[in-house]
Amino acid sequence: MKRFLFVAAAAILISNPLFAQTGVVTTPAPRAGTTVTIAPEQRTKIKQYVVQHPVKPYAMRERMAIGTTVPAEAELYPVPGDWGPGLGNYRYIYSGNTVGLVEPSSRRVIEIIE
Repeated sequence: MKRFLFVAAAAILISNPLFAQTGVVTTPAPRAGTTVTIAPEQRTKIKQYVVQHPVKPYAMRERMAIGTTVPAEAELYPVPGDWGPGLGNYRYIYSGNTVGLVEPSSRRVIEIIE
C-alpha cells in the first residue's frame, strides 16, 4: 500500500509543471524569416546603384550575414523603387563592400548582395 501511494504521489508531482523542472530552458523557435528572391539582374542593378549613389558605410564588428541584427546606431537607407517589386518595404545597409537588405522593424538582415 505504501508503494502504491509513493508511486501515485510521484506521478502527480512529475505531471505538474511546477514540480517537473528539469533545469533545461526552452525558448520558442525563431519565427520563420522573410524569404526574398533577387534575380541576378536585380543584384547587378543594386550593385550599380550603390556604386553610383554611395552612402556612408557602416563598420560592423562581425561579418554581415543573413539573420544578423544590425545595431541601432547603424543608419538604414530606403530601398529605391527600381530595385525590384516587393523590396520597397525594406531598408539597406552598406558594410565592407556588401549590401545587406534589412527588415526595418527587427533590423535583421534578410539578404546579402556582394
